[in-house]
Amino acid sequence: MSPLVPGSTPTPSSRHDRTASTPFLFLLFLSLLLGAWSRAAVGGEAVILCYHRFGPAVPDSMTTRTSVFEEQLARLRAEGWQVVPLDTVIDGLAGRAPLPEKAVAITIDDGHATVYSDVLPIVRRDRLPVTLFIYPSAIGNASYAMTWDQLREMKDTGLVSIQSHTYWHPNFKTERKRLDDAAYQKLVKLQLEKPRAVLRQRLGVEADVLAWPFGIHDPDLEAAAAAAGYRASLALGERRARGTDPAQALPRFMIVDAVGVNGLARRIAPQEEKTR
Repeated sequence: MSPLVPGSTPTPSSRHDRTASTPFLFLLFLSLLLGAWSRAAVGGEAVILCYHRFGPAVPDSMTTRTSVFEEQLARLRAEGWQVVPLDTVIDGLAGRAPLPEKAVAITIDDGHATVYSDVLPIVRRDRLPVTLFIYPSAIGNASYAMTWDQLREMKDTGLVSIQSHTYWHPNFKTERKRLDDAAYQKLVKLQLEKPRAVLRQRLGVEADVLAWPFGIHDPDLEAAAAAAGYRASLALGERRARGTDPAQALPRFMIVDAVGVNGLARRIAPQEEKTR
């Protein structure tokens, strides 16, 4: 087609070309807009807290006084944090669902009996969503652990999610040194697959989130977790989880009694607030 001469009237064919290009430009703009939204959604942040045991006193370094836990919850609410289910955080970080600006998820590892005695009343009173990471070999067997009936009662509140903490909480670094490659791979497979089967049989839950024992993970373990059916795995890291983090290695803040109320607020504060 010949170029238009300045001041001339566009021919019908030139008008058609411009009209035909309009849908393309609109779709291009829409694609760029959705891409920017998707990157922003995946780039979100959330706080994931990791607790273990509770009680009126502190007999060991992993226990948090129940009174301190309640004060921490009150401080979170006062500072505008919204306690949400862990699923909300995982889906939000992946860009699959909206993520509140100040989202915090509470996770509790190991299945200690004090979770039933001390945390369940708070869950019921405050309608508090929590996620328990359980290694099934201890439940109903270890003197410190909950029974299956207690765990089922917590699940039946509709506020407590039951997830996997492997089958017996091994130290994968130690086991990797101790075992040959074939035996180690067999152990990893058992530790990742058996808790899902047991929790499904005992509680009727589909445990598809994992907490790494001792926070130990590596690329091979992360790949094995994905192959075993886990859509996300949690580690440690003392920082906020971000949408850019690998799904099989989301960081958590370890919380014990020594952290306290002010310490928790400082740890999870935005970086710009920490440097003031």
